[in-house]
Amino acid sequence: MRLTRSRLLASATATAVVAVLGPALPLSAHAAECGTTNAALNRPATASSTENAGTPASAAVDGNTGTRWSSAFADPQWIQVDLGSSQQVCRVHLNWETAHSRAFQVQVSDNTTTWTTVYSTTTSTGGVQNLDVTGTGRYVRVLGTARATQWGHSLWEFGINTATDTPTVPPTDPRNPDFGPNVLVYGPESSQTEMQNRLNAISTQMKTNQFGPERYAVLFKPGSYNADVNLRFYTQVAGLGLRPDDVNLNGHVRVEADWLQQGDNPNNLGNATQNFWRGAENMSVTVPAGQIERWAVSQAAAYRRMHLRGQVQLWNGGDGWASGGLIVDSRIDGYTESGSQQQFLTRNSNLAGGWGGSVWNMVFVGTQGAPPQHFPNPSHTTIDTTPVVREKPFLYLANGEYRVFVPALRQNARGTSWESGTPAGTSISLADFFIVKPGTPVAQTNAALAAGKHLLLTPGVHRLSDTITVTRPNTVVLGLGLATLSPDTGKPALTVSDVDGVKLAGFLVDAGVVNSPVLLQVGTPGSTANHAANPISLHDVYLRVGGSQAGKATVSLQVNSNHTIIDHTWVWRADHGAGVGWTVNTAQNGVVVNGNDVTAYGLFVEHYQQHNVVWNGNGGRTYFFQNELPYDPPNQAAWMNGSSPGWAAYKVAPSVTTHEAWGVGVYCFNNANPSVVTANGFEVPRTPGVRFHDLVTVSLGGVGTIDNVINGVGGVANTANQVRYLVSYP
Repeated sequence: MRLTRSRLLASATATAVVAVLGPALPLSAHAAECGTTNAALNRPATASSTENAGTPASAAVDGNTGTRWSSAFADPQWIQVDLGSSQQVCRVHLNWETAHSRAFQVQVSDNTTTWTTVYSTTTSTGGVQNLDVTGTGRYVRVLGTARATQWGHSLWEFGINTATDTPTVPPTDPRNPDFGPNVLVYGPESSQTEMQNRLNAISTQMKTNQFGPERYAVLFKPGSYNADVNLRFYTQVAGLGLRPDDVNLNGHVRVEADWLQQGDNPNNLGNATQNFWRGAENMSVTVPAGQIERWAVSQAAAYRRMHLRGQVQLWNGGDGWASGGLIVDSRIDGYTESGSQQQFLTRNSNLAGGWGGSVWNMVFVGTQGAPPQHFPNPSHTTIDTTPVVREKPFLYLANGEYRVFVPALRQNARGTSWESGTPAGTSISLADFFIVKPGTPVAQTNAALAAGKHLLLTPGVHRLSDTITVTRPNTVVLGLGLATLSPDTGKPALTVSDVDGVKLAGFLVDAGVVNSPVLLQVGTPGSTANHAANPISLHDVYLRVGGSQAGKATVSLQVNSNHTIIDHTWVWRADHGAGVGWTVNTAQNGVVVNGNDVTAYGLFVEHYQQHNVVWNGNGGRTYFFQNELPYDPPNQAAWMNGSSPGWAAYKVAPSVTTHEAWGVGVYCFNNANPSVVTANGFEVPRTPGVRFHDLVTVSLGGVGTIDNVINGVGGVANTANQVRYLVSYP
């Protein structure tokens, strides 16, 4: 009956529809500066309901006047469009079916939570309406509160015009790009003495500069060098070859634990547990004969796409503590000794010289030369192949031109991506990138993205007044020198539409002092597209709340797109630094996964005030999880999930039927109040499709209590029993 009525109405409305999104509509004096492009055309659209499968929200923004959105037969109902970025909306075009809204509002929002009404009526007669409005937002919706007929609310087309002042986007010279003052590029012809002096000066400056604004990237053109790189905070060193062996450094690329004391003795150094935010990439290092490499790190310190010709120690070497790190897509010729490293992930690498040592959680995925599966004691979790992965994009030089290489997706992979020859992937000229420097207006960055450009973020702190919005498939956003995005106005730093193949890599998001509901959003809420053939991927993307300032964010990372790959992240509510306290750097959840078939390799998430990870999507997989619960609940009453003591670090929603995780650990250190108790490290549905392997909970120094590993089983971790292992669940 309903479809028959629609066919009868179609011919009656066809002539009225032509003007909506065809030629430019006559402009009123108010709208003289309004653009004529329909900003809503083919943008993501959602609705409160649909009458049937043939009347989706997308039909109202498809430019086809023979299709429509229609709601269920009830009030109220709404349809909304995601413009991809916050824009000044100046006109809304509504082409109603006979079943129109008699009373409705036009509203704008930046977050779909708080809406501002820019037009309202209770006496609409339907037909074609061209409404001049004034408002700014990323989302525009029509909220129908009363129907004009017995049917639902129905629109043939929903169009939006926005202001036209688009900033210019300067071109990038791929042979002589302007990377700014904090990117240093050396070639074989460079003075080795001057290069070493500059490396030493950066190391001295950044040795204890844990929360400063300075950032550096040191890049080496293909060739051979003699250098000692003592790698400190916010410094990236990388080769500019297509393969690691194109750049060989005779000497060291090392991280030392020589600045932070352990215990009460100021002379007792060797503590690497705060050696964060640094990285070495895409070069070979030949260690002098008789010496070893030191890589004494904790979180957010990637050793990626490296070829180490020598041995390495992953802690101070003889004493001291270290607490996490990553070796990925790398070959290490000599012996790798983990020493006091508490947890570590090695993925798709070649440990040609073997591995020794474990503390609580050593995970190896798709790695040649990995020790055999054994958990616990030694706590080695070994998975033979990596089910699906894409390596991190990287900058390189070819025939004098800077380019960005985007490695291909790999399935069931083992070993590195580069040892067997030229790596598979695509190459993009830097001419196709917009170089973003600290101070670049967000509007200009978004204009570059809208024009089809990729982004290269240069070292420094990028203070954002608006959200960087990635809306085009296959866009690359690549940071150098741990470029840092910090939102100042409570908006997300960066959002990604639900499109194929976006790659985010090599940057830090630092929460601003105005609370952001989400810091980094991957895919719009309600995303449903299948990205299995070309997933969105995140590589060395870190998020922080507090430490440098009294940052606030409800959720740090929200993943809505299906099949997303998380390739190493540290998501951290700060436990030290500036602006730190239970009521100061407030942050509810670190990572919320709503998409299906999302895979995470190296999920470090710490100190959030409710569940650190909330996994709502089906088919999720996590390879290595490391968590510390918040140190600072002042009392048990402040750390309650309803009637249950505390919040499990890793929560899989009750609706999930399939989920699997390997090598996962949760620790507590309740130094603000050692009597605080957490009921479970992990909470998951009791269903055969949800499986966990090689779990550990730890009461660090016996300060605080975790009653159970998972779902009421596994035993208590406390002063008397500080470490609890569980081989599998269920």
